[in-house]
Amino acid sequence: MFFILSKTVYFLFMPLGLITITLLLAWRLKDKKWKKRCIYVALFLGIIFTNPFLGNISMRLWERPPVPINELETYDLAIVLTGVAKNRMEPRDRVYFNKGADRVVHAFQLFKEGKVKKILISGGSGALIKPEYSEANTLKKAFLMLGVPDSLLITEEESQNTWQSAQNVKKYFSDEIKGKNLLITSAFHMKRAMGCFQKVDIKIDSFPVDYYSDPIIFTPESLIPSAFAMTHWQKVLHEMLGITAYKIMGYMP
Repeated sequence: MFFILSKTVYFLFMPLGLITITLLLAWRLKDKKWKKRCIYVALFLGIIFTNPFLGNISMRLWERPPVPINELETYDLAIVLTGVAKNRMEPRDRVYFNKGADRVVHAFQLFKEGKVKKILISGGSGALIKPEYSEANTLKKAFLMLGVPDSLLITEEESQNTWQSAQNVKKYFSDEIKGKNLLITSAFHMKRAMGCFQKVDIKIDSFPVDYYSDPIIFTPESLIPSAFAMTHWQKVLHEMLGITAYKIMGYMP
C-alpha cells in the first residue's frame, strides 16, 4: 500500500501538481477575491518552478557533493541502487538507460581502478504495472558487457523502493556486507538511501553520482523559463517528501 501511495499521492505535492490544484481552486471558488489570489499564486509558482537559476540552486544545495576517487579507500562491496533503466524497451538485445547511467558507469570505473572488489545491484521493479522485469538483472547485463566477471556480481531483485533494498540486502547478504561497503546512487537520492541503510545497521560509506546541478553561475539565459528547471524542483520536493514519509514510517533515523 505504501508503495502505491508513494507513486500517486506525491503528484499532488510536485510543481505541476501544486500549480494544477491552485488553478482548479481558482476555477471552482466563487469568491472573486480568493479566485484572484489563487491565480496569482499559480503564476508565482509557475515563475519560480520554471526559473533555471533558482532550480539549479535548489538542486545544488540538495545534492550530496562528489567524492574524489583518489580519496576513496578500497571497498569489499559496492552496493548500486537501481531506478535508471528502461526495462520495457525492445528489442531486448541491449540495455536502455534513463538519466542515471552514471550509477553503472562510475561503479564500473571504481571497479576498474581497484576501489571496489564486488558489486551488489539492488532493485526489482519500481513500476505499478508489468513489474515482472527485474532492473537489477538488467544492470547486471550492462556490467557483464563492460567486462565485470559474473562471479563478482550479486543481484537483489525483489525490492521496489529504497527501504526494501536496505532490508533485503541486510536479510539476504549478511555475509557479503561484513566488510567495507560503498553505496552508489544519485546525489539527490543519497541522503534518503544512506538513512535507510544506516537504519538496518549496515556500515556503509557514500559515493554520490548522477548530478543534475551545475556550478552556480548567473547568466542572462538563466532567467529564461525552462521545463528542465521544473525537473530540478520535482526531484528536490520528491526527496523531501520521501524523507518525511520514511521518517514517519520509521524507515530512517
